[in-house]
Amino acid sequence: NSFCTLLRAASTPRDSHQPTMTMARTWLPTNFMRSRANEENNDVAKTAERFRERYDGDSANPTARKDEATSLVNEYYDLVTDFYEFGWGQSFHFAPRYAGETFFESLARHEYFLAAKGHFKSTDRLIDMGCGVGGPLRNMVRFSGAHVTGINNNAYQIRRAKRYDMSYGLQSQTDYIRTDFNTMPLESGSVDGAYAIEAICHSCDKVRTYKEVFRVLKPGARFVSYEWVLTDKYDHGNETHRHIRHQIELGNGLPSLDHSSAMVSALKEAGFIVEEHFDLIERMDETEAKNVPWYEPLCGNYTSLMGFRATPVGRWTTGKMIKAMEVMRLAPKGSSQAASILEEAAVGLVRGGETRTFTPCYFFCVRKPE
Repeated sequence: NSFCTLLRAASTPRDSHQPTMTMARTWLPTNFMRSRANEENNDVAKTAERFRERYDGDSANPTARKDEATSLVNEYYDLVTDFYEFGWGQSFHFAPRYAGETFFESLARHEYFLAAKGHFKSTDRLIDMGCGVGGPLRNMVRFSGAHVTGINNNAYQIRRAKRYDMSYGLQSQTDYIRTDFNTMPLESGSVDGAYAIEAICHSCDKVRTYKEVFRVLKPGARFVSYEWVLTDKYDHGNETHRHIRHQIELGNGLPSLDHSSAMVSALKEAGFIVEEHFDLIERMDETEAKNVPWYEPLCGNYTSLMGFRATPVGRWTTGKMIKAMEVMRLAPKGSSQAASILEEAAVGLVRGGETRTFTPCYFFCVRKPE
């Protein structure tokens, strides 16, 4: 009806990072009302129930999640992509933030840091491992001038990414391949550089993923990334730490979180020369520059509408409005279940940041030998 059409039109962002703050988009993830007739996970309620069973069901375990990682991750992003765009814009990642820097400025700087470390240039052909709806990919194109191919196994996200590329006139410098990380249909030694931003955590087998990146890179090319990892402060014998880990895994569709040392070992096993690796959050904290905790956007504030949405009151309000939309059949049944998964994510991530047992910004720069 005309009301749904109006809300959908109001939800479309018009710039590269910050979403248009119309009244509809400020309070509701209105893209969630889209038609799902031709989508694989078109029954939102059943998809949400199946997804949660993978973590909280009687037979739930990390091995089973790894075995079914492709289905798990597709379920997750079919459920939450619209909520991500609603709350985060087009770049689905965190970033350490300097005092005086806006949230969106910190996201862009975080992406440009990878371009600089990867030595990316305008003649390069790059791959973005786990590109989402293409926010970082488009910024990488703008910043470096390179051609970037997005690797993504979620059809809906790829459709969203292509729509944005067309609207910004970047379609000649971008393309997308729907595939998983471990079987990319690219020729060996054909890529000038690779990057990933908080995406390899979805891999069912990180050694295989890193070996596949190694295969497609040209000799001497670099692979740079930010990874989600457990830190040295994580104690598996601590029940609170284990619960935080579970919340992060469930709320973000991860087969299993690994320690940073396991990630570095996997990179070496894949054949890479490890040039740098460190926790960017820890590195920033060691400087005199004042900064804002990376998880602060999830805590919210009462000084802006965007900040209010992330507060307990704001999340409660949004949840009630989504439930009302379900009752009025403006949103599919199960929308509130999808929102509850992200509530788990927010709580777990904040607790992980506060306890320093988790970081979303473990940086590495590796190189394929000549």
